[in-house]
This record gives sequence, C-alpha cells and structure tokens, in this order.
Amino acid sequence: MAEHNYHDQKNIENAVRLREILGELPRFCSDFFRGIEPTTSSLTRIAYAYDLRVFFTFLTETNPTFKNTPIRDFKVEILDQLRALDIEEYLDYLSYYKKDDKEYLNSENGKKRKLIALRTFYNYYFKKEMILTNPAALVNIPKLHEKEIIRLEIDEVAKMLDAIENGENMTASQQKYHNKLKNRDLALITLLLGTGIRVSECVGLDLNDLDFNNDGIKIRRKGGNESIIYFGEEVRDALEDYLKEREQIIPAAGSEEALFLSLQKKRIGVKAVENLVKKYSGFVTKLKNITPHKLRSTYGTNLYRETGDIYLVADVLGHRDVNTTKKHYAAIEDSRRRSAANKVRLREK
Repeated sequence: MAEHNYHDQKNIENAVRLREILGELPRFCSDFFRGIEPTTSSLTRIAYAYDLRVFFTFLTETNPTFKNTPIRDFKVEILDQLRALDIEEYLDYLSYYKKDDKEYLNSENGKKRKLIALRTFYNYYFKKEMILTNPAALVNIPKLHEKEIIRLEIDEVAKMLDAIENGENMTASQQKYHNKLKNRDLALITLLLGTGIRVSECVGLDLNDLDFNNDGIKIRRKGGNESIIYFGEEVRDALEDYLKEREQIIPAAGSEEALFLSLQKKRIGVKAVENLVKKYSGFVTKLKNITPHKLRSTYGTNLYRETGDIYLVADVLGHRDVNTTKKHYAAIEDSRRRSAANKVRLREK
C-alpha cells in the first residue's frame, strides 16, 4: 500500500499524540484545541498541550486550593481563581521541577514559550466570555538575552563537504557504511547548505518534488503552504549523482516515493539527518555544535553576504516576519553599516 503524503502522515501521528495528552488535561481544554485548530500546526498544538500539562501539574503540586483535585476534574472557572502572582510563581517553578523522577530546567526561552502558551490559552476563554479575568496577559514575557548565531564559515563548509566525499579520518566501521551512503549524504547535506530548507522539509521530499528543468524543489512549509525553492549547480550535480543510485534501490513498503532513504530503505527521519550533520561537522569543528538548523543559518548568512537583501533572505528561508530575519543577521547588518563609513569620500587624499 502506498504511503500517505509525508506531511499528512505526520499530521495523523500528531493528532493521535494530541489526543493522548488531552486525556491528561482538564476536559474543558478540548474546546481550546478545537478553537485554535484552523490557525495552528499540529506540532504547535502538541507543544501547547505539553506546556499546559506542566501548568496544571504545577497547580496541583504547589497550590493548596487545588491539591486534592484530579487534573481531569478541573473546571474552566478555576482560571478565574488565579491572579498574576500565581502565573509569576509558575514561571519561577519552571526554573527547576521534577516529574516522574526526572529533573527539568527551563531557560529564558523555555519560560517564554510556556508563558505564550498560557496567554493563548487564557485569551481563548476570555474572548469566548467563559472567564472574566485574564491574569496571564498581565505578566511580562521574560526578556531573552541575545545569543551569537552559530554557523559554519566558508572554509568549514568546504571541509565538511570534502569529508563526506573522501571519508578521511573515519573509523573502519564508519568507512564501511560511508562507502554505501556517500552519495546520499553528499546530496542531502549539499541540499541543506545550498537551499537553507528545514530538516523536516528535507526528509519530506518525494522524488516528484524535484524539477531539474527549472532546478527547483517543491517543499511544504511549517504552516502547510507549498513553496518552490531553487538550487544551484553544486546542488544539482550532487542530487543527480545520488539519483543514479536511488533508481537502483527497491524501497521498503510505504517509502516508494521518498527521495532520501535510510539503510533500511525507508524514508530517512529527522533524527538520522541530525546524526549525519553531527558526524560530518565533527570532522571540521569540535567547538561548534552544528545541527541542521545551523546549516540553515549558514545558508542565510552566505545569501545575505552575497545579496545584502534581507527581504530575499526572509522569503527564501520562509520567515513570515522579516524582523525574525533581521534579528538573526543583525551582526552582519552592523558590519555592513561599519564598512559603509569608508565608502563615501568627502575629499580626495
């Protein structure tokens, strides 16, 4: 039986997972998740569900009013019993807590995400006039400290691709698998570095998403929109070399259309790509933790350096808001402004 479209399959899996988590949340939460379904991705809804589970666990563990109430039995009215101070206590709780003998820490970013989930949750019931107060809206979102963006430099990109091609510095075991997968790995990593697509977009590619007449690929963005991304000669050459091998492989049932296959001849997964990137980047740099997302940042940086067009970079990377892109490439923008200081001569020397 032919597989579902990759993205449809993921949505089905996510829907099943969401139902499982909903079984641990108050019954009234189902209204919220139905309400946000048209405007959110399945992954976003799962993230909200996980975050809300932490919130209700916090209430039962720390608030005497709710201590003996099973989470499933909470009514929507409890949202009106909380104040902004309770939400601030929740953010403090997130710094460190334990669940099922596991310890959890939340950075500024984790706290911000969980507060945004809670704000969205409260806003839904407040707008539906099911509650009278909205304390989550009164709590300031934690300020994030800017982190330096980690990316590969031009020479590191070249060394990484060389490492895939020649297999130097690999163990005998690594070498054995490398010879079988070299062309696949080179095509996959070159595609990530040469287009800036997300790892989820990469593993979701089917054979018929490739168009060599126009040197483009059709991808499904995070929000579900389809987009055409164009690639250059290096990406084209790597893909063509891999496709010669791919044509000889009989895929496992359900993965007939997948572009990139695992050793088991199934559609390659996100985790496998993350491991590939970690392995090959490890031959180039020990100090940087390179992930597929860092390859995306590398592409965005190179494109911006070449074009100076922040709107083009935002469009190609699929950022909905150009301010997201500006934030990521602010350091390059600053260096461009500095170089502009000496571009205009007031007097000839």
